[in-house]
Amino acid sequence: MSWKPGDRRRDTTSMIRVDQAGEFGATRIYAGQLAVMGHRTPAARKIAGMALQEERHRAFFDRMIAERGVRPTVLQPFWDVAGFALGAVTAAIGPDAAMACTAAVETEIDKHYADQLVELGGDDPELSEAIAEFQAEELEHRDTALASGAENAFGYPVLSAAIRLGCRVAIATAKRI
Repeated sequence: MSWKPGDRRRDTTSMIRVDQAGEFGATRIYAGQLAVMGHRTPAARKIAGMALQEERHRAFFDRMIAERGVRPTVLQPFWDVAGFALGAVTAAIGPDAAMACTAAVETEIDKHYADQLVELGGDDPELSEAIAEFQAEELEHRDTALASGAENAFGYPVLSAAIRLGCRVAIATAKRI
């Protein structure tokens, strides 16, 4: 069956590609943070819990890529390094900066997932249900980060704005490449 105008397959394919890339990137950010912070501090324990949820999200999108024959982003090796580096750098700055990174990323992901849910409507219940569930968990991550001192990070407005811009660029790029 080939794609025809009006079909949502192309949009769904792009959604799965970008969501898998984003969840992969999130796992790499948390891996970088935990590599610097270890697992013993209160912030690290919170990050480790969020990382487990991101792994579950990534596994879902990995499965969707395989089942639906979606080509992953060719930029995955870049996201691997860039995500780990972002996590490591923010953790090296301190726990508040690590949490600022999470708050910034999850703010953009919330908007991204909300837009996808509107675009999907009722056309793909399996994907919509997963996105809605993951969006709720991403909001929990953002709220945890804010409650854990994200806004106390040195240069928070600039750090947050830079990370959010990077997320928007990554989303736009992964949709196409």
